[in-house]
Amino acid sequence: MNEKKRRIDVALGRAPADLAIVNARLVNVYTGEILDNQSVCTCNAHIACMGQDVGHAIGETTQVIDAQGATLIPGLIDGHTHLAWLFTADAFLKYAARGGTTTIITETLEVYPVAGVAGVLDFMASFKNQPIKFFGTAPPMVSVSQAANGIDTDDLETLLGQDDIIGLGESYWQSVIQNPDIYLPIFEKTLAHGKVLEGHSAGARGSKLQAYAGCEISSCHEPIKAEEVLERLRLGIYVMIREGSIRRDLAQIAAIKDMNIDTRRLILTTDGITPKDLMEMGYMEYLVQKAIDCGFDPVVAIQMATLNVAEHFGLDDRIGGIAPGKLADMVLIPDPTTIDARCVVSNGRVIAQDGQLDVSPRRHVFASASLNSIHLDKPALASDFSIAYTGTGQTASVRVIEMVTDLVTREVTMNLPVSDRQIKLDTDNDLIKVAAMDRTKFPGKTFTGLIKGFGMHAGAIASSAAWDTTCIIVVGADENDMALCVNRIRDLNGGAVVCRDGEVMAELPLPIFGLMTDLSIEQLDEKIDIIKQGAKDIGVSFPDPLLTIVTLTGAAIPYFRICEEGLVNLKDGKTKALQS
Repeated sequence: MNEKKRRIDVALGRAPADLAIVNARLVNVYTGEILDNQSVCTCNAHIACMGQDVGHAIGETTQVIDAQGATLIPGLIDGHTHLAWLFTADAFLKYAARGGTTTIITETLEVYPVAGVAGVLDFMASFKNQPIKFFGTAPPMVSVSQAANGIDTDDLETLLGQDDIIGLGESYWQSVIQNPDIYLPIFEKTLAHGKVLEGHSAGARGSKLQAYAGCEISSCHEPIKAEEVLERLRLGIYVMIREGSIRRDLAQIAAIKDMNIDTRRLILTTDGITPKDLMEMGYMEYLVQKAIDCGFDPVVAIQMATLNVAEHFGLDDRIGGIAPGKLADMVLIPDPTTIDARCVVSNGRVIAQDGQLDVSPRRHVFASASLNSIHLDKPALASDFSIAYTGTGQTASVRVIEMVTDLVTREVTMNLPVSDRQIKLDTDNDLIKVAAMDRTKFPGKTFTGLIKGFGMHAGAIASSAAWDTTCIIVVGADENDMALCVNRIRDLNGGAVVCRDGEVMAELPLPIFGLMTDLSIEQLDEKIDIIKQGAKDIGVSFPDPLLTIVTLTGAAIPYFRICEEGLVNLKDGKTKALQS
């Protein structure tokens, strides 16, 4: 109340503003206008007043920034990303915050299966008292593993009671429709808390998309064509146009700008970014600039990364635009078509100027449990990855994961020879082994299958991060190297490892939840490059081999996946044995 009273005093000229940005061209995202000769005055973290005549609010103690005709826009917002992968908040912010991003909404689904609700709370605590604002979504836990499927109702209640948890994270449409009894109660509890349901409707069309939308899903970041965007917009769904390290869809979707439709439910988002892209391209400023370069009106592009996002999440009472009472999140750029941050203000404080961060992000001290998430009681053995033949003939009919692209897989059936009652890998025919080993709920529980199209002719690669599960995922052309990879991950308390001929060729420690490292972005990028080179040396030519292997357990990307329980075809959601 006292702060609001002071805000009144500043607006009326009875008290001096803390900060004033004067002589700016202001992008008003509420009206779509660009207003000349504008000034904005702040009081603590909020905006007190704005307009052409605010001199009465500027006093001797006011910090004055003369924009000299530069353009002032609201702080940028990333409405959907995954920060529980690779880097910590302090390392990430040294790059992300300097380009004009002042708010980020992250998923938490990676942390929950391996560390529970305590881990999610610890993860979200790492974002508190940082130069910019963070919010999260609770994990719905759509998983190919029955052991990891769904979130405990008490855990969900705890998370929804947190102010910084603003919705339920992405729920993959096929699983929701296949298992409504699991997910609809989770949806109802989220809606009862007045929070949103984030969507994931890749490939859904027509009646299936409408059935999914009927569950009160609010958004989707999966369309890759303008027509798919339009179909969702017509159903009242906010569409997040993805332009990040996993996929870059903006250029193709940009045709939506010529369809003469309202763009206020369009949002720009990254869906995650790699250290290299963060360093070389920047963060949300890159997305807005690319939207402009693709032909979007500059004001529309800015709305797509500010007000539209805030309105979707019900945060527009505090962020998303420049107006009295809103948090003072503002970015000075040269002009409306050039998204190059000259000055970044977050919560009323200058945090970056001319590409340099002026404040130090806080380094979070994670709980002991968060740093000890690999619960394997004993070392892995090569025999853990053998595949015993259960039939009586000389050949076995087996289900095989075939790589269609570096991320997309399909189910194929192959007749393979049997040797010593074992089904063997065959590197000459690009047929190797893939295994998922539980590291949390049932430590050591392992399922081993076969995978084709990986290109690997020797060694193995493994990661303690595996989408939507509690597994270590390992792919190998040699069972001894597969075991060595897992054991090195066990020693590191999490990580990614490449082995060959009984030696560790490359490794990336990921001791935080088995998902993240405390290395700097620069160090992390170097380690990832070494992992890529190690994978290339054993025949893997995929552009991001780490991403390729961690998605093998994911329920989000078509179609044939693996977990510690078996093989899963996402088309029916059923777990299957290797031998058909």
